[in-house]
Amino acid sequence: MTEFVGDTQTIDFADPKTKILADIFCKEQDSIPKRLLVVGCGRGVEAAVLAQHLGAKVTGIDIIANFDSRAVCIADLRQGDATKMEFSDESFDFVYSFHALEHIPDYRAALAEIHRVLCPGGRWMIGTPNRKRMIGYLGSKDASIADKLHWNYIDWKAKFQGRFRNELGAHAGYTQEELSSELAKVFSKVTDITFDYYRSLYSKKLHLINATINLGAASWMFPCIYFMGRR
Repeated sequence: MTEFVGDTQTIDFADPKTKILADIFCKEQDSIPKRLLVVGCGRGVEAAVLAQHLGAKVTGIDIIANFDSRAVCIADLRQGDATKMEFSDESFDFVYSFHALEHIPDYRAALAEIHRVLCPGGRWMIGTPNRKRMIGYLGSKDASIADKLHWNYIDWKAKFQGRFRNELGAHAGYTQEELSSELAKVFSKVTDITFDYYRSLYSKKLHLINATINLGAASWMFPCIYFMGRR
């Protein structure tokens, strides 16, 4: 694996959601990961945030090399296929993947690759859209209200047509049951951290979040689901 040391002091990326997920991970661990891989890194901003927030050497891969020039200064960003990664076995002690798995047709191969590149005892964190959600995209950055309404319209149209599935071209994601089952086939430990994430994200509205959970409405109110675990 290529060694990469960027200048993490000159640029400060602000991404509260990624930092919250990193903090949830760190609370469960005895040590902070030092070799970190982001699968489906997109523009690379999340990889840069994790590098800064954790002080880790972070590598990010995405099928399309359209990286933020500032993020390239902080993280090692590469074009790569999540189902056929170039890294040696046991190269990383933490793998992070957010809103990527649902875009990978052979997602089971991607999960197997994540398992392969993790060191023994290595940890992972994966988040996807919640396929049961009523409304999504509310927290999407750089998107207008018109965009969000249009995307939700497309989702609901696919639902009514019975086509709200990743393999049919919808940005559907997985239900908590579906994703938990797929992860458990690959990894030794799987923990649902969806509630922890939303409690942290909306800490000022904790009473509302807890009420949503206690009433059993979280499965269709929360737009995304999050899991973490061990190789």
